[in-house]
Amino acid sequence: MNAWIAAVLAFIAVASATVALVLVVESVRVWRSRRRVQDRLDELLDVDKATARRGGNLFLDEREQTPSVLEALVSRIPQFADLPLLLENANVPWGANTFLLLTLGSAMAGLLAGLLISGGLILAVPLAAVAGWIPYIVLRVRRARRIARFEETFPEAIDMLGRAIRAGHPLSAGIQMVGSEMAEPVGGEFRRMFEEQRFGVPFDDALMGMVDRVDMVDVRIFTTAVLVQREVGGNLAEILDNISTMIRSRFRIRRQLRTYTAQGRLSGIIVGSMPFVVGGAIWAMNPEYVSTLIEHPLGRLMAAAAIILQIIGYLWIRKIVNIEI
Repeated sequence: MNAWIAAVLAFIAVASATVALVLVVESVRVWRSRRRVQDRLDELLDVDKATARRGGNLFLDEREQTPSVLEALVSRIPQFADLPLLLENANVPWGANTFLLLTLGSAMAGLLAGLLISGGLILAVPLAAVAGWIPYIVLRVRRARRIARFEETFPEAIDMLGRAIRAGHPLSAGIQMVGSEMAEPVGGEFRRMFEEQRFGVPFDDALMGMVDRVDMVDVRIFTTAVLVQREVGGNLAEILDNISTMIRSRFRIRRQLRTYTAQGRLSGIIVGSMPFVVGGAIWAMNPEYVSTLIEHPLGRLMAAAAIILQIIGYLWIRKIVNIEI
């Protein structure tokens, strides 16, 4: 029991130190970013120099900066290849280096806790891997929630844009209205798109920028329709109405699928949590019976294998019930 207490305290200490270091690194990154913006503004005072060197674009894209050695190494991992874009999709104002530092700190905390518990690498390495994946999982969950909120209010934004066009406003004015009237995250994305094209970014590039930040099929359809209409003409208000109706239909079908697959998701949660619940109950009733599983080397190996298999089974069930339309 003393080893478990020491492991928990060590994990908390390393995690706290990592968070403190991450905050310092992020503060430095924000300060450097502001300095670059200030330098850009100073250069724009000389219009000829700014046009020759920067092409008249005021906005700084962090993805245009030269990646660090750590980013170059981690980018070879498929899950981390588009880490800057994933951070932007999740609306996390962190740099890739900051997030990677947090991931490494979490892995080190898990490794130290595993060494204190087991005294060897049999349990420490899997625990370090699980702890290292926690920030990435949290980032994916945050991204999924943001996209879900965007998806719910996106048809209303398209309807508002269509009404603005019918009232005689140009497309840019309609985008400004959506950005000022709609709540986050839809309002923020449209507001950013309007500000970008107002400060010199071509409208097509500003529209495609929203596609990069919001990874949704509906946004791609909306962008394609607007770009095609700008090239060949047509009734944009009617096109937007059709897109809004189609998005609502897809959203309704997706909700029905979630209702039909609710039993499978619930089964995955129950099957995944049952070993931990039963093990905790047996530990409370008879600690000596379960202590062999933790103290014996073979028992620790079996526990680690069981946890890994549980995670694989849960992900497998989730993949089965996750139906894309």
